[in-house]
Amino acid sequence: MKRARQLRWTCCLAILCVCGLAQANSRAQEVIDRMVARVEDDIILLSDIRLLSRYQMLADGKSESDAQILDRLIDQWIVRNEANVARTPKPSEAEIDRAVQRLQQSFNSKDDFATRQKLSGLSEADVRRLTADQLYLNNYLDSRFRASVQVNEQAIEAFYQNALLPRAKARGQSPPTLDAAHDYIQEALVQQGINQQADRWLNESRARIHVTKMLGENLS
Repeated sequence: MKRARQLRWTCCLAILCVCGLAQANSRAQEVIDRMVARVEDDIILLSDIRLLSRYQMLADGKSESDAQILDRLIDQWIVRNEANVARTPKPSEAEIDRAVQRLQQSFNSKDDFATRQKLSGLSEADVRRLTADQLYLNNYLDSRFRASVQVNEQAIEAFYQNALLPRAKARGQSPPTLDAAHDYIQEALVQQGINQQADRWLNESRARIHVTKMLGENLS
């Protein structure tokens, strides 16, 4: 009988330990990840902010604040929803390959890219997935706004004189001719116009959706 009571106490203690560990793990998960915003019926997690922050560190060498990244994720939610409704095609594997290659080529060497990637904590799969997602969103914005962006020759020449030439001079480089730089400048101005129209559209769209932010000041 005494042995039976000891066994019951041992079982009880084991159960309490398991429950305690489960509660500890639950608390740890709450610290590591939690909901920071609700957009309509969807949620944005703290881990989503951290992931985009690491991608920004990889691509730009710095990241925005948590609040800025949250706003960017909300904008991405809007664009992704519209892209899905419009049945925008997902980028092909070849498109993703080229986009990842362009990212790599923005570094001085493959070793520099590998070092930055390691510091960011992103795996190759993470980089590819996040690049594909950015590509999908950009493709939708391009298809929606490109046709309405008009760039004339005066704007191209003004960009050449006021931006390209001073930049080349500041870097001690020989600038290309206007003819050689024409298509590059035209595309840069088209992208600028797409961004401006997308910003206006997003400002209007934010007013039409229900967003609740729960981002605390101290997330470290």
